[in-house]
Amino acid sequence: MRPRRVLLAGWFSFRDGEATAGDVLALRRVEDVLLGTGIPYDVAWSPGFRPEALHLDRLWPEDYSHLVFVCGPLHGPQIEELHRRFAHCVRIAVGTSVIDPGSAAVTGFHRVLPRDAPDTEPVEDLAARAPDVPARPVVGVILTHGQHEYGQQRRHGQVAEEVTRWLAGKDCGRLELETRLDTHDWHLSATPAQLQSVLARLDLVVTDRLHGLVIALRVGTPVLAVDPVTGGAKVTAQARACGWPALVPAERLDVRQLDRWWDWCLTGGRVTARQIRDGFREGTVPDSADRLVEALARPVPG
Repeated sequence: MRPRRVLLAGWFSFRDGEATAGDVLALRRVEDVLLGTGIPYDVAWSPGFRPEALHLDRLWPEDYSHLVFVCGPLHGPQIEELHRRFAHCVRIAVGTSVIDPGSAAVTGFHRVLPRDAPDTEPVEDLAARAPDVPARPVVGVILTHGQHEYGQQRRHGQVAEEVTRWLAGKDCGRLELETRLDTHDWHLSATPAQLQSVLARLDLVVTDRLHGLVIALRVGTPVLAVDPVTGGAKVTAQARACGWPALVPAERLDVRQLDRWWDWCLTGGRVTARQIRDGFREGTVPDSADRLVEALARPVPG
């Protein structure tokens, strides 16, 4: 019998469940198969993950002839409740892990097509053959809440809140980073070389830190810099010294400015960043260290 309509569910459907990248890619693989057959389907999403979408508690089970549970382990009362609520449906599990074949969560399905189960040969996870999607830009985010030396001119909290809210709406891979080094905390780089290696592999860095700006440019990665100090301070001064234009002052921080420099950094800014990197390496512009020997040789006034 051809399905009348299929409901696709998984751990990404439960109110207190979670959506993982692997689960959603597995779902995309199942959707791709169903689209190829013309079988109509809906997807039930967790309201915590996609509040605007279809939720289990806002649909009519009678609208569906089949329930397909996608990916994840088959265990627990949430799956057992699905069996009770969709008792009239043909229930199939696909791409799942079977831990206890005798549990009610497993035996409630009419058919289980596992990725792994006791005494069976494992098969590829569904995520492996999910439809390809275009790559998204990978963005390093380096923000600070410190720098109390600027007193009432500090806008660090406001800048961090507005920038991260804006970033949440961008279709990109985000990587939170720190310029602080630590030889004990594995979350942090232990050497500048380690941090540089990460920054060199990014498409863009978003930062309100001076060294977030400089180290990214040092490896030729474009930087969207925000100066978190009213009136401009060391970030503005350093952007000027480096000849880097993608700078947003705290008092002019808005979505239009951020979007404008985002687009530039991911296009023409790539060339400019590499040119600045090459200028750093050539060392044609003197810095403070070039004047240090002269300063050391001078007698102390007075």
